[in-house]
Amino acid sequence: MIRILFLGDIVGEPGRKAVIGRVPSLKREREIDFIIANGENSAAGRGITPKISIDLLRCGIAVLTSGDHIWDQKEIVDYLPNEPRLLRPINYEDGTPGNGSVVLETAKGKVAVMNGQGRTFMNPPLENPFTTMEAEADRLREEEGVKVIFVDFHAETTSESIAMGWHLDGKVSAVAGTHTHVQTADEKILPKGTAHLTDAGMCGPDVSVLGRNVESVVWRFKTGMPTRFPVAKGQVRLCGVIVDVDEETGKTIAVERYNELLPLGS
Repeated sequence: MIRILFLGDIVGEPGRKAVIGRVPSLKREREIDFIIANGENSAAGRGITPKISIDLLRCGIAVLTSGDHIWDQKEIVDYLPNEPRLLRPINYEDGTPGNGSVVLETAKGKVAVMNGQGRTFMNPPLENPFTTMEAEADRLREEEGVKVIFVDFHAETTSESIAMGWHLDGKVSAVAGTHTHVQTADEKILPKGTAHLTDAGMCGPDVSVLGRNVESVVWRFKTGMPTRFPVAKGQVRLCGVIVDVDEETGKTIAVERYNELLPLGS
């Protein structure tokens, strides 16, 4: 059995500092073998920089996934082709910098991570993630010989995320949604052995609106006037999912939501 921890969207400096500080001890306490995290909001809430990517990978995260904010920091365009452990959505057209999947060797065999982006209410509109991700899952199993495959599906609507879980059931080990920053309570193992959680939630300030300052967001909704949405401060909550996967079959045998409010200053 291989135990995988996936952490939802890391939001700004509070989120990334908390993740960097907590990951080493969490790995020991929960006997985690492999850690994945979505880092697309880790640079002041928008995108990720090369330095932040390096810091997150050094703390014990094996692979970083992303989504629609992957290009928000311009220096990432040149960095992506040189760091295969930072993924962008796989359903960009051919020739886009970077990769949408990666295979890493571990003490318990090969582990693949795949990153896709939904199309409903999402910009930019990308290629069909259902056909693209199914084809990549088939390739990983048949050409790379990988049985353990984890998917981060970055999507706006619960319906698209749930549909993707069912679509990939039996083809991958787990499908976890990201993007909404709100952890759902529907973790399950589907009939053919794929774990699914509609949204893993975020790693960011607990007293916030999706990681942003409460007053700023409320003011925008109240007045309709444009304003900045600074990342909130205060205690950080880490959210994600832990899956135990049979390394021989690639099927999940246990799934558990992870949700921890860290002490102030952690």
